[in-house]
Amino acid sequence: MAKPGYGKRSTPEQRPRTRHDFALLPTRERYVAGFVDHLPEGAAMSVKTLAKQLPLYGQQAISTALTALSVAGHLRRVRCAVVGAGDETRWVFRTFWSRTAHDNEWWNTYLATEKAAQAAAPVQEAPALDTAPPPSWVPAEQPSPPPPGPESPRTDQTPEPTPVPHQRTPAQAPDIEPPPPAPGTAPATPHAAGPSPAYLALARLGRDDHRLTLSADDCAALEAQAAQWLDRGVSIDYLTHALTAGLPAQVDSPLGFLRRRLNDKMPPRLPTAGSPPPGAPAPARHLLVECTDCGRPGPPQALPDGLCRPCRETHPGSADGENSPHPAEIAHVKAHMNNLRDLLKPV
Repeated sequence: MAKPGYGKRSTPEQRPRTRHDFALLPTRERYVAGFVDHLPEGAAMSVKTLAKQLPLYGQQAISTALTALSVAGHLRRVRCAVVGAGDETRWVFRTFWSRTAHDNEWWNTYLATEKAAQAAAPVQEAPALDTAPPPSWVPAEQPSPPPPGPESPRTDQTPEPTPVPHQRTPAQAPDIEPPPPAPGTAPATPHAAGPSPAYLALARLGRDDHRLTLSADDCAALEAQAAQWLDRGVSIDYLTHALTAGLPAQVDSPLGFLRRRLNDKMPPRLPTAGSPPPGAPAPARHLLVECTDCGRPGPPQALPDGLCRPCRETHPGSADGENSPHPAEIAHVKAHMNNLRDLLKPV
């Protein structure tokens, strides 16, 4: 069957398959349970898919049968969050199936284990190998022809090419090394892609406050220290505010003043938001159980018998449905109370 939703996942602790499985269930539920039990692992178990495979019952009858099987303890529908590319979260839907009926305590314990979370997670398909055989409709490759043998000597003599005299190549002049730079001058290293953000932030300080006016050489000298701030995850505004806050009335040497502030106020290095700290345990994946009838999600403890509270109250075979009174019994009690009130009235 196809892959679309609620793929089958078999649970542990199941008895071997026999002819008397599901013998205590009604006819429709026994028919649906026998079909689901023989489905392969990962087969789709949505209501629409099962209705296409079982021609005797429609989608409404299949949905009612699955609800009854959930109450009987044979299945639970769950959803699991999977983080894909770009940290986007998507939900996958699974149906845990058990040939052996289990109570709510067993289901709650099993669905809380890491084994159940791993079973619900999608399995990545292995890429096809390049050595796979081609399809049958691809024509077989023809064997390559054998290499041609040595040609027999021809009687016709081909004219020999005219010899070209060897020409002299002019001697190459020795490479002239550039003169060394003059002492006291630094080699020019222009920015290939323009000035860096740290350089621009330093250059703008003088425009915001004349006490921190820097020359081009001063900005180049402080650029490496300012770049360390940006590498630690701070923004340009944070860097500018840290360098300009609380300035004295007069700054004699803007270069020395800013160098001191860049060293003394160096921010701590924080880990990125997406990378967990080293040694931290991987986050545990929790399964959400879906109501088999309406699909409302919730923790396993909040959905006994695989049903939410409204669906559990309306279903006659659920735990709450067995304890809730029948509407006919409620009407009978009201009539009996009215009769007692009439008997107690004075004549």
